[in-house]
Amino acid sequence: MLFAAQSISSLGDRLVPVALAFAVLNLTGSATGLGVVLAAQTIPLVLFVLVGGVWADRLPRRLVMATSDLVRATSQGLCAVLLLTGTAHLWEIAVLQAVYGTARAFFDPAALSVVPQTVDTYQLQRANSLIALTGNVAAVVGPAVAGVIVAAAEPGWGLAFDAVTFVASAAFVRAMPPVATQVRERATLLHELRHGWGAFRARRWLWITVSCFTLYIGFAWAPWQVLGPEVARVSLGGPGAWAAIVVALGAGSIAGGVIALRARPRHPFRLSFAIFVVVTPAMLALVAAHAPLAVILPVAVIDGSSGTMFNTFWFTAVQSDVPAGELARVMSWDYFGSVGILPIGQALSGPVAAALGLSATLYGAAGLTLVVFALGLASPSVRNFSPPAVAPAG
Repeated sequence: MLFAAQSISSLGDRLVPVALAFAVLNLTGSATGLGVVLAAQTIPLVLFVLVGGVWADRLPRRLVMATSDLVRATSQGLCAVLLLTGTAHLWEIAVLQAVYGTARAFFDPAALSVVPQTVDTYQLQRANSLIALTGNVAAVVGPAVAGVIVAAAEPGWGLAFDAVTFVASAAFVRAMPPVATQVRERATLLHELRHGWGAFRARRWLWITVSCFTLYIGFAWAPWQVLGPEVARVSLGGPGAWAAIVVALGAGSIAGGVIALRARPRHPFRLSFAIFVVVTPAMLALVAAHAPLAVILPVAVIDGSSGTMFNTFWFTAVQSDVPAGELARVMSWDYFGSVGILPIGQALSGPVAAALGLSATLYGAAGLTLVVFALGLASPSVRNFSPPAVAPAG
C-alpha cells in the first residue's frame, strides 16, 4: 500500500514542474513571477517542516500522510480550476501553492520515517530503491505527458491530474496495515525540537552533508529551477525542450535506482560526491551556454543517476543510524537544512538574472556547485562514512 501510494502520487507530482512553470509564465510572462510562486510554495515548507517532524513522531504517521494528501489534492484542484477557467491571478496561485507547501511539510518527515516501520532494517536500502525507482519512472513519463499537455491543451490540466493522484494516494495510505507507534513521554514542542537538533548535530557526517546541500539547493538548484524553463523557452525551442531535459534527468534516475537496488558500497557518499563535483556543474554550464540539446541530454542522464543513487544511500544511512523514536525529527532538521534558503534563491533568481543575464547567473551557480561539493568530499566524516552493518534475520 505504501509503494502504491508513493507511486501514483509521484506520477502526478512529476507533471507539476513543467505544468506549473508554463502556467505561471503564460500568466505573467516573466521568470520573476515563477520565482514568486515557487518561493510561496517553499517558504511554508521551511517554516513548518520542523513542526511536521515533531507531529510525525507523536501521531500515527499514516494519519499525517493521508491528511496531507487530501489538503494537497484540494489546493492543486483549486489551482487547476482557476487556470482552466481563465480567472487565475498570480497571488491566488501563490496562496494555493503555499497551502501545498504547508501540507508537504507534514507529509515528508512522516513518509520518510514510516519506511523503517514497514520493512526490516536489512531491507531498507532495497525498499528505498524501489520507492525511488517508481518515482524516477514517473520522472520520465510525467514531464513527457506534461509537455504534451502544455503544447496541445492547457497547463491547468496537469495540476488537475496531480489533484486526483493525491486523492488516490490518501486512499492507499489509509489502507495500509497499522504499524507500530513509538510510545514515549510527551514533552513541549520546543523540547522535542531541541532533542531532534541534538540528535542531528551529534552526527558530523549528517550535518556537513546537509550544509553542502543547503548551499547547492539555495543558490544553484533554485536558479536552475527558475531560469532553466526561461532558457528553454527563449533559446532551446520552447516547453518541449525543457520537458526533454527533465525526462533525461528522469531516465538517468531510473538507471541510478536500478544500480542502487544491489549496490552496497562500503563508503556510499564517496562516489556520489565525486560525480557531483564534475557532472552537476557541467549540466548547469551547458544550459548557461545554450548548448544544443544533443549535448545537454547525455549529461542530464548521468546527473539524474547520481542524484538517485545518493538519495537512496542517504535515506538508508539516516534510517539505519537514527533511532526510530526520533527519526522524523532528525529527518525534519535534514529537510529544513536542505531547503532553508531555497525560497531566497527562488525569489532572487529572476531579479539577479535580469541584472546579470541568464547565462551569467547559471555560470555562477555552476561554479558554486563545484566548490560546495568539493568541500564536502574533502571532509573525512563524509568521504569515509560507512553505514551500520545489518545482516538478514535468521
